[in-house]
Amino acid sequence: VDPVALSNLAYLQVVDPLKRLPGVGDVQIFGERRYSMRVWLDPDKLANLGITAVDVQNAIAEQNVQVAAGKIGQSPAPAGTAFEMQVNAVGRLSDPKEFGDIVVRANSQNGSLVRLRDVARIELGALQYSSSAFFGKDPTVVLAVYQMPGSNALDLQQRVKDKMQELSQRFPKGVHYAMHYDTTRFVSASMHDVLITLGEALVLVVAVVFIFLQSWRTTIIPTIAIPVSLIATLAIMYMLGFSLNMLSLLGMVLAIGLVVDDA
Repeated sequence: VDPVALSNLAYLQVVDPLKRLPGVGDVQIFGERRYSMRVWLDPDKLANLGITAVDVQNAIAEQNVQVAAGKIGQSPAPAGTAFEMQVNAVGRLSDPKEFGDIVVRANSQNGSLVRLRDVARIELGALQYSSSAFFGKDPTVVLAVYQMPGSNALDLQQRVKDKMQELSQRFPKGVHYAMHYDTTRFVSASMHDVLITLGEALVLVVAVVFIFLQSWRTTIIPTIAIPVSLIATLAIMYMLGFSLNMLSLLGMVLAIGLVVDDA
């Protein structure tokens, strides 16, 4: 797949849908090569005709514009008109032939024209070639999805996966996607370790209380108090819109000792 076409596909069909997902702060493209019309001037031809590079630049800027053709629904408008729409004329050039027809200089005496193709070579290429990305030997485009502060990383990861699965249905043949770096794996592993620590703390507290007090009644009280306190804490966090994270889980682990003392 052409790297420029691949970058164009990512820019037009992937970046904006990902940015609209809840919890996404930004999406950046690495190894991007956007389409650009490249004009290679011939210095000898320019010198023979007395044309400078600035003349060529001005001619391209003046003749490659998109102008407003008017508005529909502009005042005074008929009664009941609810919308006003801008109409733009198709003035932007899009292929090398159209750029080649740009008039660089017109001679009013003999009617001769110097067009861009007479003094330059024009080709459709990339805006810049200073960066590129490959996966193995295959060209690729790297998209970095940044999380919005305060959002849930695990929920965001699932939304991105679902959206990419949906978008991939419209990819051209031979274009595939893969998630090679997922920070939520470390988040999930850390939360799993904390949950194990929480369970171990609960078991050890019950065991220590029973061993030293030798009383089932005294042991049952903290055994019931700890789960009730944790469930109530999770319920209140859910109602207030807080999500589980490393700090909240570690706080629960430390709070087990306080619950046992109070019980």
